[in-house]
Amino acid sequence: MSCLSLCILGSYYSSIGLVKQCDCLQVIAVETVSDLKLNSRILQDSIIKKINENPKAGWKATMNRHFSNYTVTQFKYLLGVKPTPKEELRGIPVISHPKSLRLPKEFDARTAWPQCNTIGRILGQLLSCFLIFVVFFMHVWNLINQGHCGSCWAFGAVESLSDRFCIHYGMNISLSVNDLLSCCGFLCGRGCDGGYTISAWRYFVHHGVVTEECDPYFDDIGCSHPGCEPGYPTPKCARKCVNKNQLWKKSKHYGVKPYRIDSDPNSIMAEIYKNGPVEVAFTVYEDFAHYKSGVYKHITGGMMGGHAVKLIGWGASEDGEAYWLLANQWNRGWGDDGYFKIRRGTNECGIEGDVVAGLPSTRNLVREVVSIDAREDASA
Repeated sequence: MSCLSLCILGSYYSSIGLVKQCDCLQVIAVETVSDLKLNSRILQDSIIKKINENPKAGWKATMNRHFSNYTVTQFKYLLGVKPTPKEELRGIPVISHPKSLRLPKEFDARTAWPQCNTIGRILGQLLSCFLIFVVFFMHVWNLINQGHCGSCWAFGAVESLSDRFCIHYGMNISLSVNDLLSCCGFLCGRGCDGGYTISAWRYFVHHGVVTEECDPYFDDIGCSHPGCEPGYPTPKCARKCVNKNQLWKKSKHYGVKPYRIDSDPNSIMAEIYKNGPVEVAFTVYEDFAHYKSGVYKHITGGMMGGHAVKLIGWGASEDGEAYWLLANQWNRGWGDDGYFKIRRGTNECGIEGDVVAGLPSTRNLVREVVSIDAREDASA
């Protein structure tokens, strides 16, 4: 069956998305989910039991409190990767790295570039004081994460570019998800209703992205119990820094050369090893919401949609199963302290079929370096 024949479009809320990479374009297969299923809880004891009692599962499941009150509909709304239209892929090169490059058996970008604190930043990790954690748990546990917006496509891109600015230029900066989410418009998709990963990297080239300090993420509350309603509106594009002493244009940081990486695991590993974390998209099933530890592979449950995250490394388990190491944006209350591992080398859930990245640009950086030097001279 051809790629085109698989493109069946349907209603967002009544569909289940499967994103995979074909030679001609990305495709999304659509299935119907009953209203009863959509209104049920995403976390199920039966799923946990099936995984934890399976000696071949390779991973452990739990009732992740981050989703303790989510329905299937609410969970699906977080999965904001849309299948990229064929025309958006025109002119985007596919990078392949030679297999002659010697790569380590294990690699973690956090330890490879310890000076880059953005690599190890899991959104929602602002709580460093236990007392504050207890007093304000209900308000700030989800303080800086996706909240109730399908913005994963923007998070994966902005986080990866932030890391690459540090790796290539020694700049520890956190770039703004809000800028990309609210200002890219229809060219990137539909904001909180989902977007295209490669379009985010194109936005960096043509429009740049300001810092998090200039334009912080709009959802500073996140999902509060007993849950949150889907359909949270995309923030408006203000093009003004919250700090009036900062200028929007001067705060912009740009990218160059957006590209896709060949689905060969060796090329993906080499790309990370040479240039830093990349953005990947994959298909999420019901059981993924229950992930706690180990090397994930789909065991049970229906397809929920497409999700984008940051890929930071690889390795192998004690049982010898190869895995990818990824940082999620559902905060440290989910999974393995906010991270997860997924089977490597078999294109599990399409994880190796949709890998995108770009390089940081020197544009606007000269002005920034001069201003930093001026401040240092003034304080001397």
